[in-house]
Amino acid sequence: MNPRIYVLTLSSFAFGSAAFIFAGLLEPMAADLGVSTAVAGQLQTAYVLTSALLGPAVAHLLGRVDRRLVVMGGLALGLCLHLACAFTPNFMTLMVLRGLAGLAGAMSGPAASVAAATLASPERRGSAVATVAGGMTLAFVLGIPLGSVVGAAFGWRATFLVAAGLSAIALAGVALFLPSVPAQPRRTGGQVPIGEIWPLYLTTFLMFAANMTLNLYIAPIVRVGAGVTGAGVGAFQAMIGVGSIAGLSLGGRAADRGAGKAWILQGFVIQGVAMSLHFAATHHLLGTGWSSKVLVASAIFVAATALFSVTPVIQSRLIQATDGAPVALALNGSVIALGQALGSTMGGAALALLGVPAIPGAALAMSLTALAILAFAFPRARPATV
Repeated sequence: MNPRIYVLTLSSFAFGSAAFIFAGLLEPMAADLGVSTAVAGQLQTAYVLTSALLGPAVAHLLGRVDRRLVVMGGLALGLCLHLACAFTPNFMTLMVLRGLAGLAGAMSGPAASVAAATLASPERRGSAVATVAGGMTLAFVLGIPLGSVVGAAFGWRATFLVAAGLSAIALAGVALFLPSVPAQPRRTGGQVPIGEIWPLYLTTFLMFAANMTLNLYIAPIVRVGAGVTGAGVGAFQAMIGVGSIAGLSLGGRAADRGAGKAWILQGFVIQGVAMSLHFAATHHLLGTGWSSKVLVASAIFVAATALFSVTPVIQSRLIQATDGAPVALALNGSVIALGQALGSTMGGAALALLGVPAIPGAALAMSLTALAILAFAFPRARPATV
């Protein structure tokens, strides 16, 4: 694989870290800003909705711009906005800044994926996309836990300084080592394969909705399920990264060999198992102590493995079906954002109405509903002709 593809991992690492950098400090941040934890969780909703609504438009406007410049522009914008978040005077200003930060993510994410696919040989495109997505894995292993530890020591505002620092490192790496990646010619002639790509978008939406119903509220989940608070939450967040490594390894190889519907449905089954484990932990079905800690850590690992085993398959199939059209990848990013927005809203509603133990129940319901829908959404394979 082209070693310069690994530079793009820095971009997804920076944005992955920034997207969830405050998750471990959600409760103290909410108290400091004078809002409820459920309301503070909507900072993530603002981030992902902006990304969803503006992503395709930005991709269209920047479709003819060198992918390297687009990635750098997104990182520079993110750097400035994260610094502003660290010094915001109130919750509403922070909400606006988080929304604008979503625009930065909408710029860089699809551009990084397309650049990776362009730099890779055709038979390695699935693994290349998975490698870039691996930046999100590093975010959960290093970036987000680092934010939790720094925030526990210096306050939640320091988490955004961490996010700004990571963006600066990624920006320098891309500027120094990534070559020019000219935009691919626009697709001409033929038709967009709607029947092939809409189930992929639906999968993305449902997978991230089910996952984010719980994942944004990981701090209260860990507090209730495992009895851990503060900097200790970072160790559990790191399990997301460990699971992501396993998922991306499996998903990248699956994408290279053309995996499809069966692999995707398997991912939802595994995610449902993870949410069931969280349900058992938050209801103390195994009691308290080390057993509950192991159960919560296992649930986090399994959920991350499921999510990241499906993501490379979806992105690889979209790139193949659309010739890597920037708008198609940006639309997938928008669908991810909409799924995250729905999930964070569902999780917040469950928390506000029934408390922390209701969150994994809502996530499990989302996973099972998605499994039922997707079992019928994908077109049946045509029988081979003799």
